[in-house]
Amino acid sequence: ANLTYNGAWYHPMQKTIRLLFILLSGAGLLWAQNNWPVYGHGPGHSGWARNDRAFANAGLKHFGLLWKAHLPNKAKSLIALTAPLVAAGVTTAAGVKTLVFTAGSSGTLYAVDAASGKIVWRHRFAPSVPQPYPGMWLCPNGLNATPVIDLRHRIIYVLAADGRLYGLGLGRGSLRWGPVQWVPPYAKTWSLNYAHGWVYTSISQGCGDAASGVYAIRVSQRQRPEIRELLVSNGAPAGVWGRGGPTLAPNGRLYAATGDGPLEPRRGWLGSSIIAATPQGLRRTGYFAPPNWRFLTHYDLDLGATSVAWLSWQRHAWLAAGGKGGTLYLVPTRPLGGADHHTLRQRLRLANDQRAYEAKGIWGALSHWRDAQGREWLYVPVWGPVSKMAPHFPRVIGNTAAGSLMAFRLAHNAKKQVILKPVWMAGGFAVPDPAAIADGLVFALSTGENVQQTQGAAVKSHGHYGTKILSDAQREAHTHHAVLRVLNARTGKLLYQSGGAIATWTHFSGLAVAGGRVFVVDHGSNIYCFGLRP
Repeated sequence: ANLTYNGAWYHPMQKTIRLLFILLSGAGLLWAQNNWPVYGHGPGHSGWARNDRAFANAGLKHFGLLWKAHLPNKAKSLIALTAPLVAAGVTTAAGVKTLVFTAGSSGTLYAVDAASGKIVWRHRFAPSVPQPYPGMWLCPNGLNATPVIDLRHRIIYVLAADGRLYGLGLGRGSLRWGPVQWVPPYAKTWSLNYAHGWVYTSISQGCGDAASGVYAIRVSQRQRPEIRELLVSNGAPAGVWGRGGPTLAPNGRLYAATGDGPLEPRRGWLGSSIIAATPQGLRRTGYFAPPNWRFLTHYDLDLGATSVAWLSWQRHAWLAAGGKGGTLYLVPTRPLGGADHHTLRQRLRLANDQRAYEAKGIWGALSHWRDAQGREWLYVPVWGPVSKMAPHFPRVIGNTAAGSLMAFRLAHNAKKQVILKPVWMAGGFAVPDPAAIADGLVFALSTGENVQQTQGAAVKSHGHYGTKILSDAQREAHTHHAVLRVLNARTGKLLYQSGGAIATWTHFSGLAVAGGRVFVVDHGSNIYCFGLRP
């Protein structure tokens, strides 16, 4: 069986070697604590910095903004900087440093000194082909996918806007791998993932005429690397656009949620579904579609708006997923979807009673954490007001009208079945981003984004839109500065908020937590470092 360490999955012998290394080297502990190498920290996108103990017993009395740095990047439509990544113990021309990495929408990767905010190096990716059409917020023609770091080989992989994949050395930004044409130029790609010599991404929206699905490339091969695709529709429908991209689980499977589109498995069309595949080869092994998948597709209520969370508790595993429809699903993994492909354990109505295709529901990614007592927690970012059919939360903090962060815990019901039990709900979030967790603390961003997409009816059915898409300028108006909030992971109690420290808003981003510091980016191409002051 495959086992896990620090969010990654390994063969038992690999785990033994890794644990021996930690016991024999103090650097092993540093490796575990001070890195954030992929969106959501690990291949499973949990958002949990599992071994980061920098906040233990320190409290947040001296927590605040340590530095802010502006990067010379020009935003493209709504995108500016990708979610930050962190690597510790990197040998640079100026000595050994902890570096923060973020890629700019205009095509440059920046490596920033985590201690000072100064740029250590930068690498610009010159486009190999011209843009096929002017960009806009649906198809911005910019670098959109958060890179991924291979810590073992000290390489960061970046997918440029023209669809070429680059591997750069962490310390100096020198070219170590590629470039290789991987996906169609100017496709809308999402966060990269990495495991066992393969890099993964997902595609949505049909930008650059790219087909929706999951894409993989074998970077352990330097010459003519193997490329695989798992397409989920006959073109643009059923896009996989959860913030973290495809999820790699400890059971040796890859999972992804798809947007609205046709469901005809025999033809390979898997809209409004959760799909499972083998990571090496992308061979589909199963799928789950909600019983009301036709309704979701008809009203453009994408299930693919969130990345899939893999939860384990008491020797069993479940998948959790949400979407624009505002419903949270808990699905058994053995077999995924059951014999009829529609079997689930639980569904909870959380938001979007209006059936709106914008500004409401569950967006981005679900985060999860296991506390010291072995209990599994799930954190869900919800846009808009709470549903009238939502379950009862024992603790509600703040005004939840504009958005909230909801916390659940895996527990048994009266029938001894495992369910998601509501614990607390924290308001005060204007369009929340996915949460990060470290040492019993939840870090979450109120993004301040204007999430209106169109002028016209907020509800549309398939083929009857009757709306006018807003321009970039209209989307960028009526925004508010983002706010970082820190909550108690068990109770939801607010422990810190950043006030006006962050200058502008942010779109479809994420946090990185490493070594007692929290890194944030905004639409003004600024990067911020919050942490414990000396």
